[in-house]
Amino acid sequence: MDLVGQETYVLNLNGKVVMPGFIDSHLHLIYGGLQMGQVELRGVKSQEEFARKVKEALRDKLHGEWILGSGWNNDLWGGELPLASWIDGITPDNPVWLSRMDGHMGLANSLALKIAGISNSTCDPIGGAIVKTLEGEPSGLLVDSAMKLVLAVIPEVSIHDRRDSLIRASKYALTRGVTTVIDFGRFFPGTSVDHIWQDFSDVYQWADSSGKMLIRDLIQEKGRALSQWIHLGGVKAFADGSLGSSSALFYEPYEEDPYSYGLQVTDINWLQNATLHSDKFGLQVAIHAIGDKANDMVLDMYNTVVSYNGMRDRRFRIEHAQHLVPGSTIRFGEQRIIASVQPDHLLDDANSAERKIGTMRAQRGSYLFRSLIDSDAILAFGSDWPVADINPLGAIKLHYTEYLQDGKMLGFQVLSCGLVKLEGSKSTISPAYAGFLDQELGSLSADKYADFVVLPVDSWDQLAGDLPTTVLATYVNGKQAYP
Repeated sequence: MDLVGQETYVLNLNGKVVMPGFIDSHLHLIYGGLQMGQVELRGVKSQEEFARKVKEALRDKLHGEWILGSGWNNDLWGGELPLASWIDGITPDNPVWLSRMDGHMGLANSLALKIAGISNSTCDPIGGAIVKTLEGEPSGLLVDSAMKLVLAVIPEVSIHDRRDSLIRASKYALTRGVTTVIDFGRFFPGTSVDHIWQDFSDVYQWADSSGKMLIRDLIQEKGRALSQWIHLGGVKAFADGSLGSSSALFYEPYEEDPYSYGLQVTDINWLQNATLHSDKFGLQVAIHAIGDKANDMVLDMYNTVVSYNGMRDRRFRIEHAQHLVPGSTIRFGEQRIIASVQPDHLLDDANSAERKIGTMRAQRGSYLFRSLIDSDAILAFGSDWPVADINPLGAIKLHYTEYLQDGKMLGFQVLSCGLVKLEGSKSTISPAYAGFLDQELGSLSADKYADFVVLPVDSWDQLAGDLPTTVLATYVNGKQAYP
């Protein structure tokens, strides 16, 4: 109050709890914004509903126009993977591409396969797979780097649509209290990086120069601040795929396929050389690893890089770190590796992990958040949107409370006690630290940006007793950005 002057606007929040603006440590902002205008398959629970959603999308499409969608999860209808035949009968004149919720698998109809030149003689690309029927014909499913065969023939989205998607996605993030995001772009193994640089120049720089940035953005490409809104953070690569697409890399085989251990989607020698050079030039490195073997490979590689390039504050990251062997959690703490994790993925995997890798492995080595914390590892929460929803309060609540299903505790480690303040740090100061932004963001401190959220509770005790699912208001730079 000593600082209040004639020009000061005093905001009376009537005792409501205020927290720093939430930071989503891992998402795909423009990609998510684009998907908001496509076929939404999240929550679909049957083949009939799947086909109906695609049929409804045909109403507004011209002959030959692509139908794009995402979000399907075959575990919701029993685990059977979809086939092109599910939708061929209703889409004879329109090519279709529908991404699985994790982004590591997609379904193309027969017309899309034909346009892409995929036939029974097409070989699997390195780091990917063309799923085929017992007769040897393409089923329509493409895994990891094989997806590039179809994505390469889908017309590129216009600059206007990409700019609209940035604004649309940013406004949505603000409704969830998110004021800063770390955007990992529209890239996956086997594709060109051109889309990322085009999004940077055509969309982000345009928004920054024209005053249209609504949230702060750390883009994982190269390391420096461009403005108070945009920081270029580092480089990202992939070690493996995902559990849901059976392409996460494990030491032991999948239960459903004793000959499959998953996919190593990037050559390890290339990955090590790229990490060595990136680190030498001061770039932060973040590598996607989900399976236990993939995580150990990356931990080993990071250790090698440090031995070559020497000690410094580099803040290596592993994105996801979902499945670990005993002992690997200790290495995260010892090597000071940031575990960039997405608690909502636990909900997505709850119905499939035991079926995919067996009950013992799922319960022993999946989502070991508590063990990582006990090993002094740094956890940074993100959503991986649009794979999962932007939901920092939900992530905090999931990590703070027990997750029950059918009255039984799942084997995954989640915290059932502790301070909400501590859990909230994993969506505030920890992601700021994970992105080298902890001097500007992540806490309500002097000389930091005035990014904060107002919660619909009157005390920390009330917050701990019943964590809300929504925010009352979001402020960026001291100005109300939502509602």
